[in-house]
This record gives sequence, structure tokens and C-alpha cells, in this order.
Amino acid sequence: MKKLLKLTPLLIAALVLSACSSSEDNSASGESTTCSPESLATVESGALTIATGEPAYYPWVIDDAPESGEGFEAAVAYAVAEQLGYDKAAVKWVRTSFDAAIAPGPKTFDFNLQQYSITDERKQVVDFSSPYYKSNQAIVSFKGSKLDGVTTLQGIADAGAKLGAAVSTTSLDVIETNLGLKPSVFNDNAAGVTALKNKQIDGLVVDLPTAFYLSAVEVPNGIIVGQIDGSDAGDQGFGLLLSKDNPITKCVSQAVDAIRDNGTLQAIVDKWLAASAGAPVLG
Repeated sequence: MKKLLKLTPLLIAALVLSACSSSEDNSASGESTTCSPESLATVESGALTIATGEPAYYPWVIDDAPESGEGFEAAVAYAVAEQLGYDKAAVKWVRTSFDAAIAPGPKTFDFNLQQYSITDERKQVVDFSSPYYKSNQAIVSFKGSKLDGVTTLQGIADAGAKLGAAVSTTSLDVIETNLGLKPSVFNDNAAGVTALKNKQIDGLVVDLPTAFYLSAVEVPNGIIVGQIDGSDAGDQGFGLLLSKDNPITKCVSQAVDAIRDNGTLQAIVDKWLAASAGAPVLG
């Protein structure tokens, strides 16, 4: 898969949740517990079943192959698995849509990572680990669109631009809440990209790292209009998603906290997300 053009990285610490601690554990208790493959009530005994999207995009997963461990979220998944005591051979991957995974009910996976923003509303029906990353939302467009050259939030409205986002995402909330616009809704980002390529919409709202990939690789003459500062106000960062009241949530959160505390998470960020840290902020 084509790589992103090298960009000047901004301060990654502004995006990484380095200040998070186990006290922010979404499993409600910061007390330590015994976590091992023998003690964890996983979907399949002795294995850890992890889900991602179909397809899974760069920089989260490289070449849509999470089993390679290449890409930010693929690497995070294996780091968490190792912290829990699973070797790579014990990790199994399944695919889900974004919307289906976040719906109430039983799951076919132990945890799912597709840039799920932790929100209080979502926590009513699913569990989350403590957060592993946080990002603003950004608008992807193309040269010559109504958004080309726009530098302010008001300019988006003045341009009469039509924006879209994937269903059930915080990107959709940003269009409605931060921008006050009626969005076009798509089943997933892939459908939104197709609409953008066909010029059925003027811009697609996604998280910032995804915006860098889409604008550089997927969208012809793609551009990032800008990021929306504070668009993350309603969420608490990306978390690993689990079924509601899952008995392994506490252990998964402890694993995320451990890889943050020992520097593993920062190393993964530096490797996969350093080139997509900055974009113009829409004023």
C-alpha cells in the first residue's frame, strides 16, 4: 500500500493520552486483579479474539492485514495481548462493521478497535478499556471543491458545503453539533470516500490520522481542509470496545495502562502516527 508523504510532525504529546492513568479505568475499579489466559473468560478458551473493520485503513492497519501487527491499532492490539499473556499465535482476528459492533448485545470478539471514541452514551450499552489515543476530527476534500481554500468554520457554512460521515461515529456528531449542518450518513468510511470521489459530497469528516491517509492515497487530488479544534469535547479518547459488563474489561484496561506506563504505547505512536500529527486548525 502506498505510504503517506513525509510530513513535519507536531508535538505528539498533545494527542497521546500520556497523562491518563489507571484511575481513569472505565471498568470502574482501579484495584489490581489477576489476569492471565487461564483466568480470562474469553470468547474462545485459551485464545484472544480481536476485531477490526472491513476494510481497516492505514495508519491503523497496514494493507488491511491486522495479523501482521503493522499499523497503529494492529500494534496496540498485539501489545495488549502480550501484556495479558497471549503470544501472537493465540490471537485471532475477526471483522465487524463499526455500527454493528457498538450496538447492544453479545459479541463475537473479546475486544474491538476501530477508533471507537469513548462517550458516556456509548458506555450505556458497551464497555471500554481505558483510552489509548485521542484525536481531533478533520475534514477531507479535494482540490477545486467548495471547501478548497476555506480556513474557518463559518467559511464551511458560507460555502454551502455538503459534509458526510459514517453512521454512529463522533464524526457525525461533529457535523451536527460543532458545525450545525445536516450531514450525509454512510454505512462506513469506505462508502463516504466513494461519495467524495464521485463529488456527491464536498467533504468527509474523519479522525485526523485517517484524514491524512485518505487525502494522500484514497481521494484523487485530496486535501485536508483542516481539523476542528475541540471536536473531541464529547469523547474521552479511543478505547478498546467490549461487550457490556464483560468480565475481562478490567484486565484489558490494566493492560492498556501498563503499555502506556512502560513506554510501549508512546513507541507505537512515534512509529505509526508521527507523520499525521498536525493539520491547519479551522478558526
